[in-house]
Amino acid sequence: MAASAIFILDLKGKVLICRNYMGNIDINVIDNFMPIMMKSEEDADLSPVVIHGSTHFLWIKHSNLYLVAITKKNTNAALVYSFLYKIVEVFTEYFKSVEEESIQDNFVTVYELMDEVMDFGFPQTTDSKILLEYITQQGHKLEVGAPRPPATVTNAVSWRSEGIKYRKNEVFMDVIESVNLLVSATGSILRSEILGSIKLKTILSGMPELRLGLNDKVLFEITGREKSKSVELEDVKFHQCVRLSRFENDRTISFIPPDGESELMSYRLNTTVKPLIWIESVIEKFSHSRVEIKVKARSQFKIRSTANNVSILVPVPSDADSPKFKTTTGQAKWVPEKNAVEWNIKSFPGGKEFMMRAHFGLPSVESNEMEAKPPITVKFEIPYFTVSGIQVRYLKIMEKSGYQALPWVRYITQSGDYQLRTN
Repeated sequence: MAASAIFILDLKGKVLICRNYMGNIDINVIDNFMPIMMKSEEDADLSPVVIHGSTHFLWIKHSNLYLVAITKKNTNAALVYSFLYKIVEVFTEYFKSVEEESIQDNFVTVYELMDEVMDFGFPQTTDSKILLEYITQQGHKLEVGAPRPPATVTNAVSWRSEGIKYRKNEVFMDVIESVNLLVSATGSILRSEILGSIKLKTILSGMPELRLGLNDKVLFEITGREKSKSVELEDVKFHQCVRLSRFENDRTISFIPPDGESELMSYRLNTTVKPLIWIESVIEKFSHSRVEIKVKARSQFKIRSTANNVSILVPVPSDADSPKFKTTTGQAKWVPEKNAVEWNIKSFPGGKEFMMRAHFGLPSVESNEMEAKPPITVKFEIPYFTVSGIQVRYLKIMEKSGYQALPWVRYITQSGDYQLRTN
């Protein structure tokens, strides 16, 4: 059981819209929510669950709205919160931004959506692609004859409609890995991890079944294959279309994909990553009147790969002025609102080293306050490359009509939270 009722309130606690799904609560009980919240805020004791007698309010705040689920049962709180965030996602798909005004301007659509996403306290269809098929913002035109439920609701596959047809059948798969890295001022790696996701763009007719094979370490161990080129995936999360029982049994990723764009899976690798772009910086102050910054950037990946749109943000003292730059490649510019120099390199091949010098004037009167030194941050994207070494070994497409379909796979590595501390 998820929730007896869902309320959407403004910041003053006024009810904008509500839907009582089970009829087992008095809807005036919501009047108790805001006073309890205000008291909790005063006492600095805010909780995601607010209790009044036997009634539980589970709430989230989004822009200038509160979304509140009310229950009297011992409900699954994680399910309720997941559902509330999913509602915000659905509304965003419909109204672009979810705020008081967009709710008031679209009462009919909002009520229709609230009616559809939950039934008697149980979450139902929450996939915005499917909802968009039968809840249109133009409202329903009257049809002669009995109304028919949308195909996807009666379908065994709720995330895909039947009867989809394309002239050319293709699947585009992007394997995207983000590198999070924190390097200390002495050059030791304090934190490193890889966050990966596999994104799909499916342009396929009918109800195709896809099978994806990766160089997954657990699979290689089951089948007794060589492990040197396998990858140990952690925290794997799948789209609902993946058959989990099949994956647990033999590590096969088998699924009927949603139409269009979707995220098939995400994963994490908690491994020590060799920094792909290494930065060394030296800051020299000369007689309190000027400061010189020397930055050396080195690419530590294979020569055949190239990092694109590299941006290196180097912090400088907040009172620095009159900048002058010299670079061996790319362009450097002063970003005063960030108190930093931004060095942009459009194309950075592997195994290369580049230099940048920045020269600033400083005020003659020096402050005695020590200034905190923010780290150097780096942004980049390396196509046709993955840090983890994950590989798509095969992507099989099976459909009963037996058509030919082309799978396209692309690998991209990009910077996530990539920081190097300075002395």
